[in-house]
Amino acid sequence: MSVLRGTNPALAARHEERRVHRAREVGESLAEVKVQESESVESALRRFKRKVQQEDIIKDIKKHSYYLKPGDKRRAKQALARKRSRKKLRRESE
Repeated sequence: MSVLRGTNPALAARHEERRVHRAREVGESLAEVKVQESESVESALRRFKRKVQQEDIIKDIKKHSYYLKPGDKRRAKQALARKRSRKKLRRESE
């Protein structure tokens, strides 16, 4: 899976390596699961997927997969706030 849209896989891989390296320097932990002796690969994979989901790794990758200008970020944030307030009003009216 290419981390950067519209780039070649080699560049995306290099970008991902740098991201992982920076994460380790900062002290962020990457999802890591060690398979116990009596454990099946399937259960270890399930544990890994759960850990990735808990650490919001996929969400973070999607968020950083493309650049958003500050104005676009602000507009998206405001749109989300409007959506939440409409939803709250709808629930209160019921």
